[in-house]
Amino acid sequence: SYQHFLANISKIQEPQTFNQASKSSEWCTAMNTELAAMEANQTWQIVPLPPNKKAVGCRWLFKVKYLPDGQIDRYKARLVAKGFTQTEGLDYFDTFAPVAKMATFRVVLALAAMNNWSITQLDVTNAFLHGFLHEEVFMEIPQGYPIPLEVLQQFPNQKLVCKLIK
Repeated sequence: SYQHFLANISKIQEPQTFNQASKSSEWCTAMNTELAAMEANQTWQIVPLPPNKKAVGCRWLFKVKYLPDGQIDRYKARLVAKGFTQTEGLDYFDTFAPVAKMATFRVVLALAAMNNWSITQLDVTNAFLHGFLHEEVFMEIPQGYPIPLEVLQQFPNQKLVCKLIK
């Protein structure tokens, strides 16, 4: 019910920082899920920061996702790069986000209704991780990311960063 939904929203505090989230097993699981997805997609490679290069920061964002009846569906953690610190023409050259226009969406729905087609909704998990970067972008290593021992041994006493691939 709507009242149940409102009661849940007021009870659950979404963390604002990694340190707050790391005290909860639900949020730790959400962060581990996000990191596992990035590992599976080969999003980055841990490398030493090259001379004369700067790494953008990153931060965790947290959100509780609810079912229509107000029950908690899941705890969602998203790792985002602080791309606003980049300079156009130096760190990147253009931006592009493939998003369907609402008019196109309405035409597809109208055609489906006229032709009695079935419609299915889907969500592409971590959709932004499916595009390759053409620029060299380095990001600070996220809080909570376990750097493999062999990487630490390979690059002792060097500042390690994530070289973003996607």
